Amino acid sequence: MDLIAEQGGDLVFVEVKARRGEAYGRPYEAVTRSKQAKIIKAALVYIKSKALRPAGIRFDVVSIKMGSEPELIKNAFDAPGYYY
Repeated sequence: MDLIAEQGGDLVFVEVKARRGEAYGRPYEAVTRSKQAKIIKAALVYIKSKALRPAGIRFDVVSIKMGSEPELIKNAFDAPGYYY
């Protein structure tokens, strides 16, 4: 997890992925299910450690291909079955 932000009462956890090209796939494709699970767990630890009560949580990915504009993917994945 690279960034934590707040928007409209929601906590937004952002993963940033960058690549020089697409030889290994698009940058956002590097956020695998395993990586998502780690981000979700880290987010829940953060929320609990700070005793936060956000209105909601959101997981975004910023995908950067060098030489191109960054792409923001809002709600790139969710945390079904996890409660905070």
